[in-house]
Amino acid sequence: MTSTETNAQALDEVKNIFIAYLERKALRKTPERFAILEEIYTRGGHFDVESLYISMKNKNYRVSRATVYNTLDILVDCNLVVKHQFGDNLAQYEKSYGYKQHDHLICTDCRQVIEFCDPRIQNIQNMVGDLLQFDIMHHSLIFYGKCQREQCDNRPKA
Repeated sequence: MTSTETNAQALDEVKNIFIAYLERKALRKTPERFAILEEIYTRGGHFDVESLYISMKNKNYRVSRATVYNTLDILVDCNLVVKHQFGDNLAQYEKSYGYKQHDHLICTDCRQVIEFCDPRIQNIQNMVGDLLQFDIMHHSLIFYGKCQREQCDNRPKA
């Protein structure tokens, strides 16, 4: 199976989950909601509401900011999108279906978000859950610091 076929299959699965959720909650199945879902699942990385809205407008979709906000709330509620609040930044979102657990590094100068995965964190989560008899459903770990990239937008120049 090619990556295009895999992506199309994942998008179909996500759409089916979304349809079932909308039906269960007696919410309308509008073309705008599905266009927003598709836009999210065909892009990579984190995004904010404004960048998603502009991307939709640039593709000539007739969506309002309110529709984008409302649809994101629905997608977060049905666990297809995760909302993050990284420090003082605006809320950022990322797709969640079919993506492995990961954590984040945030540069306090340029605000770059870097994802990383370390299996030891999952081991710690499992151990703490077992030790404290707690059913942990998910976690969020964010490290804040200063990136060492030459191209960091706000890095002090030598």
